[in-house]
This record gives sequence, C-alpha cells and structure tokens, in this order.
Amino acid sequence: MKYLLILAIVMVVLWLWKNNRRTDINNSGEKTASPRPKPPGVATEIVACDVCHVHLPRSEALTGPRGVYCCVAHRQQAGSQGHP
Repeated sequence: MKYLLILAIVMVVLWLWKNNRRTDINNSGEKTASPRPKPPGVATEIVACDVCHVHLPRSEALTGPRGVYCCVAHRQQAGSQGHP
C-alpha cells in the first residue's frame, strides 16, 4: 500500500512540474507547437538560379527581370551584365 502512495505522490509531482514548465514556456513567448508541415501531395516547385544553377524552392528564390536567383548578389550580377 505504501508503494502505491509513493507512486501517486511521484505522479502528482511530475504532473505539477510539467504544467509549471509549460506555463513558463508560454509566458516567455516561445512557441509550444511546431509549425504544421505541408499535407502530403502538395508539391513545392523547385527552380534553378540563373547564375550558379543552385536548385531551391520558388518560395525562397528572388526574381529579377531576367530570371530567378538564389541571392541578391546573383540578381545584381545578372542585372549588371549587358543584354544578350
């Protein structure tokens, strides 16, 4: 019987510690849940930088008048070259 009482006390202490920790995280402004991943079946379009040909998602690419680029330097480099 005393082992059940000790187990119950340990469980209560762990529950209180976990709840207190969750409250501290919420008060500090940190996110408690991770962002939701995209549902399966939703494809991300991949494009290549017109200067270095690195592949990256279109949502992260920078667009310019002559194409798609991986960084500002490559967009400027392509813009500074003369028209073909």
